[in-house]
Amino acid sequence: MRLAIFAMAAALAATVPLTAEQDHQRILDELHITTLRPGVDGDARAPNAANYDEAKANPAPDLPDPLKLRDGTPVTSRDMWWQHRREEIATDYEAEVYGKLPAAAPILKWVVAGTAPETIGKVAATTRHLVAHPGGLSPAAFDITMTVSLPASAKAPVPVVLLLSGGAKAGRPSTWRAQVLARGWGAAELDVTSVQPDDGADLVKGVIGLVNAGKPRDLHDWGVLRAWAWGASRAMDYFEEDAAIDSAHVGIAGHSRYGKAALIAMAYDARYAVAYISSSGAGGAALLRRNFGERIENLAGTGEYHWFAGEFLQYAGPKTAADLPVDAHELFALAAPRPIFVGAGAKGDNWVDPRGMFMAEVAAGPVYALLGKKGLETATMPPVGKGLTGGELAFRQHAEGHTPEPNWPAFLAFAQRYLRPAPKKG
Repeated sequence: MRLAIFAMAAALAATVPLTAEQDHQRILDELHITTLRPGVDGDARAPNAANYDEAKANPAPDLPDPLKLRDGTPVTSRDMWWQHRREEIATDYEAEVYGKLPAAAPILKWVVAGTAPETIGKVAATTRHLVAHPGGLSPAAFDITMTVSLPASAKAPVPVVLLLSGGAKAGRPSTWRAQVLARGWGAAELDVTSVQPDDGADLVKGVIGLVNAGKPRDLHDWGVLRAWAWGASRAMDYFEEDAAIDSAHVGIAGHSRYGKAALIAMAYDARYAVAYISSSGAGGAALLRRNFGERIENLAGTGEYHWFAGEFLQYAGPKTAADLPVDAHELFALAAPRPIFVGAGAKGDNWVDPRGMFMAEVAAGPVYALLGKKGLETATMPPVGKGLTGGELAFRQHAEGHTPEPNWPAFLAFAQRYLRPAPKKG
């Protein structure tokens, strides 16, 4: 009887859009999970309040060793890393956390929808408004949007910093574009929610829905974070085709959930030269084996489950974060040996566990060392306002809250080493 009911529910799901709650339950049914552990609450007065006591935070978690093959063999050479261990980690992340990239992803054709002069800070710039129309699959029911602002006076291809965002939103004005343009670089912004909406009820839309022809995902299918990272790779495709852009020197940035996607893009697309990962927290740069701020149970709830593969939900049910074959330090390892700057706030940003992000960078250090690069300069977390930027892994915690703004100057100074402007002609 249960199988018959499940078959009927599956057939109905193929024709009737599900709410996030219904789709979440559908995944639990497929995993044969009856209940998940509840997430924690950011309100300190709540009965299930998040932990912010470092003594109770699992301060020395037992992490998977990025330099040991699955069979326990130590990774002692760069060839072993590139040919064997890195692929194991990438496969585990796809299978258990972010989902697999589909074999038949759509082909994008970027079109310049408009061009306008703009003064950004004190720099005269030309801003292109780009639209990508998914092709190769039909029907193409959505457009992907991106802006690219380049210095109007540029005489040679310029480096670019790409920001992943959720589109224009009211709030604190950002000067990041002005800071980037002031260095002679270009500033691009990709609205990742135009790639894939940020809602479990909308998994039948966007690029995920397009690939699945409007049907619900399988358990190993990609989640929203991987789809956003895929969108970042399609932005890079455009940069490679634009003669005004130095595509060998492109950085990627993102804050909070968009920081998670930026780190995934950095891990899976070797074309990005440097990254700014701001306050990305659990599911991004923070160790999932920590008990501090947001937990894996929150990620698996109805508000965020769609970011991940269906298989990920089991780690908030019969399994725990300790059962995961990977953790955040290995996401950094996938990006090695390229440079990554991690930022966070101090006042009101504990939910994303700044120390857990710092610890993940420290634990990724041996991979960077194996590949001939320097990680963090110390395993001791620096005081607020002091940046560690001497190696390819960098960290800085500013004194404000959940915002990337105070760390942009420090990141851009760090990125200057890697995004050097192309020599001028003549």
